[in-house]
Amino acid sequence: MFPYKIDNEISLILPNPKKHGAMMFNLIKENRSYLARWLPWANAIESVDDEIAFLDDNLKQYLAKNSLNLLIQYRKTIVGTISFNTIKHNNCSADIGYWMGKAYSGNNIMHRCVLGMLSIGFKQYELNKIIINAAVDNRASNQVAKRCGFHLDGVLRENEKLLDGFHDENSWSMLKKNIEILL
Repeated sequence: MFPYKIDNEISLILPNPKKHGAMMFNLIKENRSYLARWLPWANAIESVDDEIAFLDDNLKQYLAKNSLNLLIQYRKTIVGTISFNTIKHNNCSADIGYWMGKAYSGNNIMHRCVLGMLSIGFKQYELNKIIINAAVDNRASNQVAKRCGFHLDGVLRENEKLLDGFHDENSWSMLKKNIEILL
C-alpha cells in the first residue's frame, strides 16, 4: 500500500524515523512560527531526537492500527505530513490532520493529499466517515475541507486549545456513500 502514489508529483510514504527524522525536524524548525499558530505541538519539537521519537511512536500506532501518519513527498522532497490521527474501528471513522511547509502552499498539494486519504480510508480501511476539524479562523485548513467536498456539520465551541487560548472549531465530514462515485 505504501508508498501511495497520488499523481506524478505526490506520494504518501510511511516515515522511517532514522532516515526522515533530521529532515522533518529541519522542516518544522524552518516553519515553527507558521505552524505553531494552529499546531502548538510544533514548539515542543526541540531536537532531531524529539522528532525521531515522534516518528517512532507514529509507526507503533500504525502497527497497532490506531492511526496512520504519512509523509508528503512532493517532487521527491518531503514537504509535510497527513494522517488519520485516530482511527475509531468501532465507528468506522477517522479524523484527518495535516500540515506542510509554508513554501509549498499554493500548489494544490494538500487538496490532492486529502483526496488520497479519502481513497485510502474508504477503500483500504473500510471507513464510513472521515472528519476534518479546523479552527474556525484557520482559513487555509477550512478551504481544503471545502474544496475536497466535505460537509460542514457544525461548529464545536471552544474545542481547540491553541497558543492564544480556546478556539471554536469547524467540524467537517465526508461519508463513504457521498464519495463512492468519485472513487
